Amino acid sequence: MSIRTKRSEKLDLRLSATDKRTLYAAAAATHRSVSEFVLENALRRAEETLAERHRFGLSAEQWTAFMAALDAPPRKLPRLERLLDEPGLFDETQPL
Repeated sequence: MSIRTKRSEKLDLRLSATDKRTLYAAAAATHRSVSEFVLENALRRAEETLAERHRFGLSAEQWTAFMAALDAPPRKLPRLERLLDEPGLFDETQPL
């Protein structure tokens, strides 16, 4: 966490005794409190997870294929065209 903000929220966590010992040992090894250790690592992982959903990397070959797919004309989908041409439930031409 790079910007210090007032911590006013609480998050409870249930874990096994083994997991708790592991967290305490890791926090001690990094000279942090357990709260600091868990928060820093949970936030880092959360940011990685969210970044993966907003950005993706492609090789040069993949990028070329991706751009070709974007530039290609749309495929004909006759079944979808028929579906969209049919009157809908709320269209005036649809008998009740």
